[in-house]
Amino acid sequence: MPGRQRQVAEVDDRPRFRLGLVVGKFSPLHHGHEYLIEHARQQCRQVLLLSWSVPELAGCYARRRQRWLRQRFPGLLCVVLDERRLERLCRQRGQAPRRLPANTASDQEQQAFTAWLCADLLGLALDAVFSSEAYGAPLAARLAAHTGKAVTAVEVDRQRRRYPISASAIRADPTLAPHWLAPEVRADLVCRVAVLGGESSGKTTLAAALAQRLGCSWVPEYGRELWEQRGGRLDMADLQQIARVQQQREDTLAADGGRWLVCDTTALTTLGYAGWLFAASTPGLRRRAAQRRYAHLLLCAPDFVFVQDGTRQDAGFRARQHAWYVQELTRRRLPWTLLEGPLAQRLARACSVLGA
Repeated sequence: MPGRQRQVAEVDDRPRFRLGLVVGKFSPLHHGHEYLIEHARQQCRQVLLLSWSVPELAGCYARRRQRWLRQRFPGLLCVVLDERRLERLCRQRGQAPRRLPANTASDQEQQAFTAWLCADLLGLALDAVFSSEAYGAPLAARLAAHTGKAVTAVEVDRQRRRYPISASAIRADPTLAPHWLAPEVRADLVCRVAVLGGESSGKTTLAAALAQRLGCSWVPEYGRELWEQRGGRLDMADLQQIARVQQQREDTLAADGGRWLVCDTTALTTLGYAGWLFAASTPGLRRRAAQRRYAHLLLCAPDFVFVQDGTRQDAGFRARQHAWYVQELTRRRLPWTLLEGPLAQRLARACSVLGA
């Protein structure tokens, strides 16, 4: 008699929905948002992440939020809008231009805009809306009414027991950031303070003292470190390495979180040395100097007695450096603060500017 066949039940592990929606300001993107998005991803073949904020909130502009979402959730559909992006999208799709609803707009206005955006502008047929707030069910109903297709509202951790945090709480208290934000997000929200100045202008002394006063980390100047390793001889390739490593070290420390990060020099200084030493520059140096932004730029005046430590040129060169910084910062329309006098005076002025 043949053996009895074991009956094995097949488990249907196919996603419950074809296309789900998660909408939010993500200002900033925190672990609670990520939990919601991950929940949607597990139940859907694809997820649309939709975000806008009018006005945009400090440190959380559209391009940055889009980068966070793409870094944390590669492969998901990500649409982060500001007015310019929406105008361009309307033009590309042959739609009459519309404005983004303000953060203070009514729920009905927000829902109507979301339905138009998803169905008419993006041409997407949603199956589910995932949310941790009360807007989920009304939004799903509005989407269904707009398209004539059923849309399911899925509520996730409405009481926020898993992640008891909100973006507004993090904005109000930056010290919460290390606990609730991914490293990529933390790095962008740290307030980076860059200290600039010619040789023997007290730049490094100020950077270290300011970091101590603020109770934060600081990024020493990698260029001096490499100069010593190279025996005092640098070439253009070395300068490109200096700019790259300096920014990498900034990003590493910024990812630790905290309110402040003091940076001893920037890629602008490296670009300056390319011109002073070699009368040249490279696209990479120019790009790094242009793209990296700092919340505050502090320029040390050359009013200290010039100290020759064996690595520097002379007081005349220091004066030319200072003039170049003033010219470049002005030309680039970058706000900056001149720090003069003894260290205590400079520290007091810097802290006043920072509001610390």
